[in-house]
Amino acid sequence: MNVTNSYIRNTLQECYSMQEAANLSRIICCEILGQSTIDYYLGKDIILSPKEAKELESILIRLCNFEPIQYVQGIAYFLGRKFQVAPGVLIPRPETEELVEIILKEISANARILDIGTGSGCISVSLSKELPEAQVTAWDISEEALAVSRRNNEILQASVNFVLCDVLTYQPAFQERYDVIVSNPPYVLEAEKQEMERNVLDWEPSLALFVPDADPLRFYRRIAELGLVMLESCGKLYFEINRVFGEATVAMLLELGYSSAHIQKDISGNDRFVIARR
Repeated sequence: MNVTNSYIRNTLQECYSMQEAANLSRIICCEILGQSTIDYYLGKDIILSPKEAKELESILIRLCNFEPIQYVQGIAYFLGRKFQVAPGVLIPRPETEELVEIILKEISANARILDIGTGSGCISVSLSKELPEAQVTAWDISEEALAVSRRNNEILQASVNFVLCDVLTYQPAFQERYDVIVSNPPYVLEAEKQEMERNVLDWEPSLALFVPDADPLRFYRRIAELGLVMLESCGKLYFEINRVFGEATVAMLLELGYSSAHIQKDISGNDRFVIARR
């Protein structure tokens, strides 16, 4: 019997459901402590060195404080690639993977792309890797986030140009033009905080999550205004959105003068993306 696995599960079940504790135990045993998946499922125990035992206790303390496992590991997977993550950046979500997949189906191989609010760099680096002829630029307001995204760019051997930039105050240069602007900006309402899990609310950066209840489209509106100046004719805007505001986002884009805008659902059937053409 895997005594270590049982100990991990019993400890984590004080804070997590049985299923969550089981999933976390597998990650700890196989991805952190190095046990093979076969041995894990056969129930073989792990012989831990004093150093490994101390590391395990530290991991369990962090998890029982609801720190996300991705921050504990320092990595998150996105479209099959391993990205470094830290509390200063959002953990990449599966929905954002869908957004990148949509973009890859629709744009040219040598497109000029701007990713606004890049965080870990998961969008910009993935696009750069999949479209090596593309020119990809990525903005973020956080130096901490840019340090992480630049590290991912280097590790994954992508060629993104990262820029410290506050989109709300940025004034575009006349010659700055793109074929595609993509953004997964803050879109969670302050009022939604009470519905959020502690591992998100206590650990992921508020700067990248929340918008005022009174102005939920703040970032979409500003990015759309910049797009009218910075996008080439027929250039495209790709947004990940709060599913509550899909229709409002489309209406805003059309009012600003975009020639078309539509909502696209995610794999779960929720309004999750808005795509517009200049």
